[in-house]
Amino acid sequence: MAADREGGARRRPGRAVAYAALGTVLLAGCASMPDSGDLRDVESTPRQDTGVRVFAMPPADGAGPGEIMQGFLEALTSDDPEYDTARKYLTNDAARTWRPERSTMVLANGPSIETDCSPGGREETNSVTCVLTGSRVATVDTQQAYQPAQGSYRKKLHLTKNHGNGQWRIDGLPDGVVMGKSDFQRNYTSVDKYYFASNTAVGESGQPVAVADPVFVRSKVDPTTQLVRSLLNGPTTWLGPVVRSSFPTGTALRGSASGLTPDDENKLTVPLNLKPSHVAAGKCTEMAAQVLFTVRNLAPTLKSVELRGTGDHRLCELSAERAESTAWHGSSKRPEYVYFIDGRHRVVRMPTVSTGTGSVPVPGPLGEGDNPLQSVAVSRDEHTAAGVGDAGGSLYVASLASGGSLGEPLVTSDGASPDERLTTPSWDARGDLWVADRDPRDSRLFVREQGGDKAERVAVPDLHGQIQDARVAADGARIALVVAKDGKQSLFIGRIQRDEATGQGVSVDGLRPATPDLEQVSAISWAGDSRLLVVGQEQGGVQQMRYVQADGSTLDGPAPGALTSVKAIAAAEDERVPLVACSEDGIVRLPAGAQWQKVDKDGTAPVYPG
Repeated sequence: MAADREGGARRRPGRAVAYAALGTVLLAGCASMPDSGDLRDVESTPRQDTGVRVFAMPPADGAGPGEIMQGFLEALTSDDPEYDTARKYLTNDAARTWRPERSTMVLANGPSIETDCSPGGREETNSVTCVLTGSRVATVDTQQAYQPAQGSYRKKLHLTKNHGNGQWRIDGLPDGVVMGKSDFQRNYTSVDKYYFASNTAVGESGQPVAVADPVFVRSKVDPTTQLVRSLLNGPTTWLGPVVRSSFPTGTALRGSASGLTPDDENKLTVPLNLKPSHVAAGKCTEMAAQVLFTVRNLAPTLKSVELRGTGDHRLCELSAERAESTAWHGSSKRPEYVYFIDGRHRVVRMPTVSTGTGSVPVPGPLGEGDNPLQSVAVSRDEHTAAGVGDAGGSLYVASLASGGSLGEPLVTSDGASPDERLTTPSWDARGDLWVADRDPRDSRLFVREQGGDKAERVAVPDLHGQIQDARVAADGARIALVVAKDGKQSLFIGRIQRDEATGQGVSVDGLRPATPDLEQVSAISWAGDSRLLVVGQEQGGVQQMRYVQADGSTLDGPAPGALTSVKAIAAAEDERVPLVACSEDGIVRLPAGAQWQKVDKDGTAPVYPG
């Protein structure tokens, strides 16, 4: 037994055992697990150090059906690239047809073996059916896309006894793998791959806008190669309608390329099946930018990407510095100021790098206090701002330059109270301005496109409830909506579709939940290319602040420091700038490595540009 020889450990009956040897952990099945008994849970593997790889033990000679089931489930949580050990628990035919890459089912506490897995009567002694059950948390599909899930899980697996050697093996099982939440967090990591917003360009040079598409890859199974393959395979089904890829259809890694990793100079070379004569220089630069933005999730110090085509000919090379000028990328933009409403209901600003707490009114009419403001949004270039005044009933747009006047409102609301009128507005990189009307009699979403003179109503066909907050992502391809229904306030993410060909306007489609376990979402802010900072409450719980991904997954990491009575929160796509919030202490901020600091006791509605 390999584990006995290398790890110096012996198997103990009745539970799973982990063996550590030379940076590797071997998962061994139970040597004497009973084949009958009550419902039992499959223990999740303890979280291991990131440098440790986990491998499973093959089935022991003479193992009964219960042991086979236990060992197989443990093998699914290992770092075996092709699940070769897991296949040893299957019959030859089942091993050949089983497709583990089809999906990953995540259960709250791991799968439970519901039946006793013991053979039936005499005529059934060579056959047994076991049932796996659990509470669903999420699924990861064949595109590696995460989707929250709820409800019960129940799947049958059939085992048979080989007439020749007397060994039990699984001969009937569904495709995909199943594991508990803790094993999933150990085995997988969330990473963003990047595409470009369709028909969108910003700046004088017409830069395409990078859009993050979060997926999960197995963290210790050649993750860089996995991620690049996923990038080349195209965007996930949900995001696909609103983005494009610069890679030609059919682009793939050349041959059996694997083990992609930056070299000693932090340069990544990617071999592709493209002919150099078929790749235009501009498109190649965009392709390299997609790879660089994507791989930097796993290799933050990546300095350059080189693409090589057939015959190992060099297609192009792109440095990290040039990539930022090739495409507009939200998380690379550090805002100069943070903005909020002061005690005199004016828009004021404070430098993001300031160590003091002083703020000054912004230039222009929004900083003069003639019309008391309730909330504000500042354009990404910090040249223009939108303020909600008239007790939440009117949206005004003005330049952040001296002089000028507010003029006529862009949008108005007839809601009965300020809480039933306009939400805090927000801007995307295109220069589109978004705001929602919370009037319960007619909840609506509006957009003013690229400096137009009026706002248009946006169709939200999947909306079931009333919009309470709306924050557009920097890329202009996605929007976060807080929706009220049946006494709950839930966070949804939708994709923004612009039907320019037919002229039918803008719509928000594909709404999907981002925080299914929170019943009262009270404040949100985008805090990265695919990350949001959310303030809310679980059923019967207290207010909490957490980071979530746009796909609904919860990030494995620390939440911001505790803060009570949070009314609004502001984060930037650039994670280096402080969080800013409005709480019972007024405006407070959280610099990196510090505690919350008071800024302005009378301030409200903090925002970063966007």
